[in-house]
Amino acid sequence: MTGIGRVLVIVYAIMALGATGRSFVQIVERFDEAPVAYTLSALSAVVYIVATLALVFAGRPGWYAVAWVAIVFELVGVLVIGTLSLVMPELFAHPTVWSWFGMGYLFVPLVLPFLGIWWLATHRPGAPAQTPAPAAVAS
Repeated sequence: MTGIGRVLVIVYAIMALGATGRSFVQIVERFDEAPVAYTLSALSAVVYIVATLALVFAGRPGWYAVAWVAIVFELVGVLVIGTLSLVMPELFAHPTVWSWFGMGYLFVPLVLPFLGIWWLATHRPGAPAQTPAPAAVAS
């Protein structure tokens, strides 16, 4: 894994830590206030953990498919929860990681799955490495 792949894994790991910490505190301190919202925060934490691991091991058999499932699930989750939090705010008395399309996380949850899908599509395991063509030398 090189360059952008490493950055992607780091961002996913940060989101995993952030979502896990947030959901843990929410569930321990105030679960009765907004059980749906806090359960969704915990679900997003699990998705970020799985996506992080799957991206790290995407070159191994099976993990590439797991990465696709996790990241597509993440995209659907952020789009559905983001939309519902706008059109039916009463469902989300307290914010989740994916509420308002991840506004509380500077919209990283909205952008991240698109970057993850792009990376997976351009870095299939077993596909030949893309190397730049040698530059022509002017004589």
